[in-house]
Amino acid sequence: MTILPSQLMSDATRTEQCLTSVFGKTADATAPRLMEAMAYSALNGGKRIRAALVLGAARLAIATAKPDLSDVEEGFGDEGQGSLRVAAAFECLHAYSLIHDDLPAMDDADTRRGKPSCHVAFDEATAILAGDALQSLAFELLADPLTHADPGVRASLVVELASASGVNGMAGGQMLDLEAETRALDMDETKVMQAMKTGALIRAAVRSGGLVGGADPALMTGLDTYAVKIGLAFQIADDILDRQASAEDLGKPAGRDAEAGKASFVDFLGMDGAIDEAAKLAREAGEALHATTSYSTPELDYLLELASFIIRREF
Repeated sequence: MTILPSQLMSDATRTEQCLTSVFGKTADATAPRLMEAMAYSALNGGKRIRAALVLGAARLAIATAKPDLSDVEEGFGDEGQGSLRVAAAFECLHAYSLIHDDLPAMDDADTRRGKPSCHVAFDEATAILAGDALQSLAFELLADPLTHADPGVRASLVVELASASGVNGMAGGQMLDLEAETRALDMDETKVMQAMKTGALIRAAVRSGGLVGGADPALMTGLDTYAVKIGLAFQIADDILDRQASAEDLGKPAGRDAEAGKASFVDFLGMDGAIDEAAKLAREAGEALHATTSYSTPELDYLLELASFIIRREF
């Protein structure tokens, strides 16, 4: 029987509880409207895939390090409050990126997850500042000693997220995506763009889970390969959904890339080819994890099921 639905919901709920606690501690902020906009966007539901990947990788790292696996087979171990704070940091960074993505100067989207986008619910200037503040909060969470006692681990977590979100990651990928509105990209260029725009943050989430969970070098290598594969699979699945799902299903406008003249993986591979490629990547992601261990645990199964969920999701 699949373990994914209940554990994915648990990971999402506990991450949101962590975020709610963080926002609650700053409820007396001198800029309450800004805090309201930050909470509105960060607590606006969603799949919490990045949080799940952080927590799943952390649990696998902890389970793999245990010399006695008898208790591991009974169910999930505790990944710790530090891992939850890392998961919350990634959700803050992701929320910031969605706020800015939706702005009139970017994708100009009025809805997000079935609700008014931040700049519609508040105003454009407040939305920009809310995104800026959520980005800062993400790094504050990672750098805080409450996240991990070892300052070297905290520094590594900061580097992971900074690299994934900057000019060589998400922001750079978004710039290439904007340029694609006036210049057609070929498939190789599209892969590079999507690896930066979408894949980099997914990769960093998995790697950060491994870091906070104390993964050894062999497991980190497996986690990294897994993350690269599912990052690309995630974007292919997004392209498929953009063609097949309605705006109501997605909770945001559908078909915007096609309207802007941007080629997607569906254009390059065809619908059937895109579906097959996503399945192949998910399978290869699982093989990368299996190569790091000779036994099966709920922690391993969770990450394998997440890879399948990513390509079969309906929103």
